[in-house]
Amino acid sequence: MKKYLLITLLICINPLFAQDFLKEVDEIAEAELKSSSQLVNFQANPNTANYDVTYQKLEFTIDPAVYFISGNVTTQFLALENMNTITFDLSSITSTSNQYYANRITVGSVMMNNQSVAFTHNVLTKELIITFPSTVSAGTLQSVAVSYAGAPDTTEQGFTKSSHNGTPIIWTLSEPFGARDWWPCKQDLNDKIDSLDVYITAPSEYISVTNGLEMGIVDNGNGTKTTHFQHNYPIPAYLVALAITNYSVFTQQSGTAPNEFPIVNYIYPENLTSAQNSLAVTLSIMELFENLFETYPFSNEKYGHAQFGWGGGMEHTTVSFMGSFGRNLIAHELAHQWFGNKVTCGTWKDIWLNEGFATYLSGLVVEGLDDEASFVNWKNSMIQNITSQNGGAVYLTDSEALNVSRIFSSRLSYNKGAMVVHMLRWKLGDAIFFQALKNYLADPSLAYGYAITEDLQYHLENASGINLTEFFNDWVYNQGYPSYTLTVANNAVNQALITVNQTQSNSSVSFFEMPIQVRLNGAGGQTFDVVLNHTSNGQQFIVNVPFQVTSATFDPNKHIISKNNSTTLGIKTIDWSNVIQLLPNPTSNYLTIEVPETMQIENITVFNNLGQVVSSFNEKVLMVSSLSDGVYYVNLTTSEGTFYKKFIKN
Repeated sequence: MKKYLLITLLICINPLFAQDFLKEVDEIAEAELKSSSQLVNFQANPNTANYDVTYQKLEFTIDPAVYFISGNVTTQFLALENMNTITFDLSSITSTSNQYYANRITVGSVMMNNQSVAFTHNVLTKELIITFPSTVSAGTLQSVAVSYAGAPDTTEQGFTKSSHNGTPIIWTLSEPFGARDWWPCKQDLNDKIDSLDVYITAPSEYISVTNGLEMGIVDNGNGTKTTHFQHNYPIPAYLVALAITNYSVFTQQSGTAPNEFPIVNYIYPENLTSAQNSLAVTLSIMELFENLFETYPFSNEKYGHAQFGWGGGMEHTTVSFMGSFGRNLIAHELAHQWFGNKVTCGTWKDIWLNEGFATYLSGLVVEGLDDEASFVNWKNSMIQNITSQNGGAVYLTDSEALNVSRIFSSRLSYNKGAMVVHMLRWKLGDAIFFQALKNYLADPSLAYGYAITEDLQYHLENASGINLTEFFNDWVYNQGYPSYTLTVANNAVNQALITVNQTQSNSSVSFFEMPIQVRLNGAGGQTFDVVLNHTSNGQQFIVNVPFQVTSATFDPNKHIISKNNSTTLGIKTIDWSNVIQLLPNPTSNYLTIEVPETMQIENITVFNNLGQVVSSFNEKVLMVSSLSDGVYYVNLTTSEGTFYKKFIKN
């Protein structure tokens, strides 16, 4: 008679912890999609691809009490081909149900070489097209200055007026498509502005903040003052931001010599005391991230926070705009300075390179500043949210990349992206994983530029020597998650046989290959953790255990996105062909034969597809680099019999 004991996985998790954290992630996602909350017909604009922005001087005049901006934007650019016109993205009108009804931004003049030049402001395409008096040759540096004014389009809400405690504030939030609402720019993710000077003129009673280092303030003698900021790192248009209100300012000092820098905080006066207390943890988070990755990427200038009128936050380069000051939000927006601001997703399909990493780094703060149990709870909350639906990929399709609600999906871009990052860490190990990320951030072709998913995969593979194509196909490009069924049997004294099967929640993936952790439990409270490299259904593992197994727990430390897992205590049935594994498979250089410690290998013969013997071994590691690409078969003679296995050389 067969007897089975069903073991149910129980995680001791504080439900309030999970609920509060997931709510914060939703608020972050909501803030970061705020600038365009509907399906937006915005793609890479081919009309802006023929030049490289090298410098911009942004001069704005704004009164927080009035929904209005006047500006003069000087753009220095490098012509990438012969040019007779230059195009900027710039909205001009508001629309409702496709009926255009109000001019919002009016361009007054465009100057080039101190001469007025012709321009067209296309209301339908939201383009400002400037005609040059003569051809600008490829390789030439040239500049144009655009003067404009108006009340920006309220549809996409990149430019917003609100109030706090009766005091007006104007602030901007331009991700993903909102920069064009309030200044002529190059909206695409194909260029960064090499450097910026920003001059904000506002009534003297207000404090202005934007990217970069404050260079000085000039009293204009007419009740206004002009604050000058300079930013000397490359920056995409969507990360340029400003805010103006009656801020109180306090500064923290951070970094390690010689890379010391201020953290400048712009806070509503009515919230100053509580914000100072909450923001104290920024120093510990900054130290953690610098130790794990590298020096804060903008250490020559500043980091900081500016309070603004929206829930969640937004990671504007060198100054995150904050709706509140919880530790998770502080960590998430600071993490973006590395993942999102220094290295920026190259397309909106790759948004997980920004949001998945920032979310995961907020989890590293739980791990680093709290304890391991809290980190397990954090991961469990992620997994529960991810698996609340059966489908959904981390990487976006072309059509999804036009839908800001999908771009900033908290379940997929943030939470699943974060757990995929953790699974890469689990698969590769800490030393290789963190070194790969350091290499990714330091890559001169990516640093202060753009990256796509393939760039990350390259650095992970280069550091580890492991082909991750199948991992990325399963977990990044395709959908769903696995459910595991384990049967554990006491095979002999101090030895257990574990049989592993899985099903998939979505048909886009036929099998998820992952190392899985299993905790074996004994009657006396003993525990013993084993890691099994699960590569096929029905696979069996023989493991040495220092006690008789009475139950087992699947993935106790929550390393894998999965759901509805079960573990059964069963009887011994060994299928040796499933116990023997050839890894990696496919392979380029070497092949390792994994067998239980109790099995002795007597001889190994390798055949090609024609049945010809190409090699013979008696070692567990085979060098196959000299073999031609193709399918091969291994004949293993062992103490338990003769077995045949297939591998692919590529």
